[in-house]
Amino acid sequence: MPQQELLIDKPLNPIALQLGHAGLAPFVFGALLVWLLGERSLDAHAWVSFALSAYAALIISFLGGIYWGLAFKQVEPSARTFIWGVLPGLIAWVAVVMPAYAGLVLHGAMLIVCYLVDRRLYPTFGVAAWLTFRFRLSAVASLSCFLAAAGS
Repeated sequence: MPQQELLIDKPLNPIALQLGHAGLAPFVFGALLVWLLGERSLDAHAWVSFALSAYAALIISFLGGIYWGLAFKQVEPSARTFIWGVLPGLIAWVAVVMPAYAGLVLHGAMLIVCYLVDRRLYPTFGVAAWLTFRFRLSAVASLSCFLAAAGS
């Protein structure tokens, strides 16, 4: 059986940090718009709620997909890594087709679950240095989803 490659924590990439922070804008502005629109414009409210849900699904799918990339770097990747990489996207897809008040809660919960899985698995892949950053992004994104759900 071949030896697993020794993984060493990679430093945080400044471009990735900037893009990650910029990626919070649709979450924050989406949640804010859900509350500002309220019942004044039901069409716009529904559109903004759906747009936020679709964006959350995109990000959750991305978080799962990271595991495919990490698995490809292993000598003998575990099937569980590939399976986990697909599950967040499937669950996020279900959340998109749910009413916003429920789907956005599922998105918020999935963002937290993804972070908890990352917390357990990132060290084994040598990327634990990203966990503080991931926590911050997940906290803002999930809170935005929960607040938008409350306003839906």
